[in-house]
Amino acid sequence: MISRYLLRMRQVVCTGTRLWLREVTEADVAALHAVYGDPQATQYMPFSPRTLQQVAALVEEGVRSAAAEPRLLYVLAVLDVESQEVIGVARLHIDAERPHSAEIGLGLRPDRWGRGMGTDLVRLLLAFGFKQLGLHRVWGARSPANLPAQLAMLTAGMVEEGRLRHHVSTPAGWRDSVIHAALDGEWAER
Repeated sequence: MISRYLLRMRQVVCTGTRLWLREVTEADVAALHAVYGDPQATQYMPFSPRTLQQVAALVEEGVRSAAAEPRLLYVLAVLDVESQEVIGVARLHIDAERPHSAEIGLGLRPDRWGRGMGTDLVRLLLAFGFKQLGLHRVWGARSPANLPAQLAMLTAGMVEEGRLRHHVSTPAGWRDSVIHAALDGEWAER
């Protein structure tokens, strides 16, 4: 269950039972490199593991996006409620031409896989998008081979809508994407 949301001076904080989200900071680069730089964590992502410098650039983009008007990109650090350590990253990108809709993306350190945290993270992102941003549609794309992401999105209340063929160019070649989405009128906080 989601316990609270805060938008303070454009600073996002979303708190759940096991995870919480906050804006990324420069201090998060090393922790996020443990996700973006890990071959296991990036196996289903459309890019090779990132260098520390590339992760720093992604964090910088997230920090810049927090000041943009209108704000279309949220790059959030995922923290474990108990340990308070950064264990992943979450992104919510609002489509400028369709401001009622946003795409989500997420990554967790592999040592946190298999515990239902991906589902918790998707729930936090959906609740943030619908309750705080007033979105109508939140969607995400996954690799067809990423069955844990499929389970997380379905369990969190998203519907599998279909497959986009050759949707993403990856280092290994073109890859299909499976699209999952939730609509505000259909989604109920679970």
